[in-house]
Amino acid sequence: MKKKIVCTLLLTGTILMTACGQSRAPMDTAATNAGNYARDYEEAASADWDVCVEAAEASPEAGNALGSYFAAMEPADEYVVTEDFQREGYNNIEESGFVSVQTQPFSTFAADVDTACYANLRRTVTNGYGMDASALRIEELINYFDYDYKTPQNGDKFGVVTTYTACPWNENSKLLRVGIKAEEVPVSGGSNLVFLIDTSGSMFDDDKLPLVQKAFRILAKQLSGEDTVSIVTYAGSDTVVLEGARGDDTREIMKAIDGLEAYGSTNGEGGIRRAYEIAEKYYIDGGNNRVILATDGDLNVGVSSEAGLTDLIEEEKETGVMLSCLGFGTGNYMDDKMEALADHGNGNYSYIDCEAEAEKVLREELFSTLYTVAKDVKFQVEFNPAAVQGYRLIGYENRKMAAEDFADDKKDGGEVGSGQTVTVLYEVLPVGSAEEAPVVASRYQNNATAHTDELHTAENADELLVVNIRYKEPEAEESVLKTYPVTTDMYREEMDADTSFAAGVAQLGMLVRDSELKGSTTYTAVYDRLKSLPQITDDDQKLEFLTLIKKCEKQFS
Repeated sequence: MKKKIVCTLLLTGTILMTACGQSRAPMDTAATNAGNYARDYEEAASADWDVCVEAAEASPEAGNALGSYFAAMEPADEYVVTEDFQREGYNNIEESGFVSVQTQPFSTFAADVDTACYANLRRTVTNGYGMDASALRIEELINYFDYDYKTPQNGDKFGVVTTYTACPWNENSKLLRVGIKAEEVPVSGGSNLVFLIDTSGSMFDDDKLPLVQKAFRILAKQLSGEDTVSIVTYAGSDTVVLEGARGDDTREIMKAIDGLEAYGSTNGEGGIRRAYEIAEKYYIDGGNNRVILATDGDLNVGVSSEAGLTDLIEEEKETGVMLSCLGFGTGNYMDDKMEALADHGNGNYSYIDCEAEAEKVLREELFSTLYTVAKDVKFQVEFNPAAVQGYRLIGYENRKMAAEDFADDKKDGGEVGSGQTVTVLYEVLPVGSAEEAPVVASRYQNNATAHTDELHTAENADELLVVNIRYKEPEAEESVLKTYPVTTDMYREEMDADTSFAAGVAQLGMLVRDSELKGSTTYTAVYDRLKSLPQITDDDQKLEFLTLIKKCEKQFS
């Protein structure tokens, strides 16, 4: 029966992972390859196997997908961290543990809509590299996927949903999900885009400049006569390849893109300065002004350190021009620099490992990628110590802020695009839980009982916590505050589909990290729970995630 289910998923949903990091077999050998791979995967020749063969023979496309799927299920027996891969740059992420509500009732952090870490994980797992699990940003895995969140109503900037349910990996805790969906705005005012493309010698490989060219061809086809396009390249020096072209002059834009070649050193500083200079020159008041940087991040001329690049981009963002970072390549990829540039440049960060990912980022999600509807978005969750004794925020480790920074409009938050969703998960220890949060004794603080009794007033007796969200309009300098209480009667024992899937993604992240907080999580338990979710066969990316679970189990367990 298991094989029948697998065949059905492949025939109806198609597994995207076959398009990212794997070559496709010739059509006339698809069924043969499907058979070979499937026999290697499981030796039993059952009636279920016959179903797979019949499906492959009836549809070469299905056979090819089936073959690729089973090949993906059986990666190499050993994974070797190559010398080239060790040159990749990542910042270490120290996982957040439980904190006591008595000492830290506020949890404050900036919104994050970046998705680079998921595509990068897919790339390293597909290619058999040993990714540094400590560099995993779980929030980027979760936010890679679409969720069925309610749209904003009555002029609100965000539609907000909260769920409070049993935690699937810890019987002593509960799981809180906060989900927001930004308003979808009609495109108006046009876009002033500067493509800033790394053409240094390190970009020669097929998954670098050639893939960059494919990605920008996809983007160029989405533009209109209201848009303005410029192209700046940098190697040993910066070059203006195209300046101020109309967005509908597709032939001229394509010609400029196709003529790019990789050579020389990497003077990213010069390219960044020139790109912002041109973006300012063609600035559209009320429009979308943005530099789109495509690089492997391996800068070696001029300002090249993470701190130096951060200072540079902080200076340039004062122009009002935003930044999108697109990462490419393997071997010398500098994730740390790319993330820093996007975070400090009022931008977003995606990793492009294949043409299908370029389609997702630059066609399917173009408006959310390029059109910001809220800037400096911050979350602050305040927990009621009468109901909650401890909590931990899952992910967002490098987005945390001091509680006082929440109301300080000079402190940056995150940018959220048109129609984008943001998902936040907390593991919560309710009062009375068998698992205790660490508590710091204080000579002067009232004892916990007296303190909680004081707070347990008629006004907030039924509140677990309150979710506070601050944001600014794209052109504004003052923030707007929205507040959403979560009450005890909102608890549900069973998770809904969105919560279950988001929790599953977080669980995979904890498994890959070998987290001490993963509890009872296993690869098999996550896979079995997610594959039974309704409508999962209608979402290619979620189907792909099921494949990734199996590949991660083979590599990391």
